[in-house]
Amino acid sequence: MTNTSSPDSKSIGELVDLSGRTAIVTGGAMGIGLGAVRRLYEAGANVVIADVNKDAAEVAASEFDQPDRVRTVVADVSSPEDATSMVRAAVEAFGALDILVNNAGIYQGSAFLETSLEVARRTLEVNLLGVMLCSQAAARQMIEQGRGGRIVTVNSVESVNPSVLGLSHYGASKHGVAGLIKTMALELAPHGISVNNVCPGGTRTPGLSPLMDEDAIAELEKRIPLQRMGLPDDVGRVVLFLASDLAAFMTGTQVIVDGGQTLRGAAV
Repeated sequence: MTNTSSPDSKSIGELVDLSGRTAIVTGGAMGIGLGAVRRLYEAGANVVIADVNKDAAEVAASEFDQPDRVRTVVADVSSPEDATSMVRAAVEAFGALDILVNNAGIYQGSAFLETSLEVARRTLEVNLLGVMLCSQAAARQMIEQGRGGRIVTVNSVESVNPSVLGLSHYGASKHGVAGLIKTMALELAPHGISVNNVCPGGTRTPGLSPLMDEDAIAELEKRIPLQRMGLPDDVGRVVLFLASDLAAFMTGTQVIVDGGQTLRGAAV
């Protein structure tokens, strides 16, 4: 019998209510990751902040007024063991796993002809293989639970067009993620697991300061139709949307969150 039921019959509040659900956010201690943590927590989810920086994760966790709904775990997403331990920690703390947000990533500028094998390899390990490993661990748990789930990956506009020169290795990792999530979506759909990604453009995060001064940021903002850099919360809102029942019929999709930046075309 065809299932014609739809979450559309619920109110907006019900559709974004994540009470009782558990989310892991990798790289969740600051920047876009913390923006996602805040929105998921606000919607009622229990949240595990997974990060390589233990101190930063604990500082982030301390801002929430219901500490029993937030946990921290130290994890290197490029480690299969850490990916598995991260999921285990979430289940031990909250009983299940419903949402994975793949946000952890590294960003190091290097001209193509000068990019070392070490830099390229580490970028691929974290940005691409990290998404694969964490998604495998999370999906296995979701399948065992038998109630579906959501996998949301924070990708980049570099997977659409190169916006900044000197990021060939980074762009390759992000193009890889764009391809990975499409096949993941097909293979995990029979289990009720949706797989989508968010592609931010230039975003003001703590990691931006060492890379761009205010003059460079001002120049970039001139290229953005909405005339400003993105904020972590701009991305966090879209992560919440994709993690909620508002996006119940979306999978294998990328959502660009860049103020129109990619409409300007590739970098020159």
